[in-house]
Amino acid sequence: MLHEKTAIPVILGDKEDLMKQAKEAGHTIEWNRLEVINPHTDSRLKAYAKTYFEMRKGAITEKAALEEMENNINTFGTMLVEMGEVDGMISGTTFPTSDTVRPALRIIKTKEKFHKVSGFFFMILEKRILLFADCAILEDPNSNELADIAIDTAETARRFGIEPRVAMLSFSTAGSGGSHPFVKKVQEATKMVKYKRPDLIVEGEMQVDAALIPAVCRRKFPQIKTPGDFNVLIFPDLQSGNISYKLVQRLAGADAIGPILQGLNKPVNDLSRGCSAEDIVNLAAFTTIEAQGVEKYLE
Repeated sequence: MLHEKTAIPVILGDKEDLMKQAKEAGHTIEWNRLEVINPHTDSRLKAYAKTYFEMRKGAITEKAALEEMENNINTFGTMLVEMGEVDGMISGTTFPTSDTVRPALRIIKTKEKFHKVSGFFFMILEKRILLFADCAILEDPNSNELADIAIDTAETARRFGIEPRVAMLSFSTAGSGGSHPFVKKVQEATKMVKYKRPDLIVEGEMQVDAALIPAVCRRKFPQIKTPGDFNVLIFPDLQSGNISYKLVQRLAGADAIGPILQGLNKPVNDLSRGCSAEDIVNLAAFTTIEAQGVEKYLE
């Protein structure tokens, strides 16, 4: 990140311990070009704990707020984002997704009161870029939530200069799966997206081969106006989305950047615990773009 000048890194932890680890690993780091904050000793700790207590009054005691702010690195980091001390946060290399998301929902909150947060991946292949969602947050979204995920991901694609073509994925294409509840959920979500956002290209329900290959799409979905070549893939549940992105990443050699969280007021993003250093650098770059405004980079 320092070499590519994508951001000024702010690392949470004990500086002496971090310097020792870097030396043992054989890395030379220009420590004067980044910032290290130790939540245990930082001067903002008590003020942040008081603010956090006020945010969650009735759900937490002052003592518990202080203990969480001091001992939960994600809570402290999220408060740095909320207070404008940093522009965004990435976490997850040593934490499950829930540990990253929970403080963000409590502190930064969603853009709309009843809006759900979802997570998408940029899947970068040799000849195409796809967006996969939701691969990180909602285990079993209902049709309303699935429609919101589709709309949010389409909007995100547009913000990054990609004209979205949204496929609502299922094991069924155009009713071939009968009236199974799984199929009906995706069909209902597709109708909702088309009603709410008639400006979007969205089709479903469809199998993934129909979504990606025009010839297959025309054969399975003959009534479709825009066959195949979809670039925003909306999975019916977290299980299928998470499995799929990891298969494409590991077997097709795609760069999987994310999960990038949608729906929060400020950027907080999560990493897989199986991530590489390159994954961290890529997600940091996207978080920087989110924080500064995508439009700046598309001018």
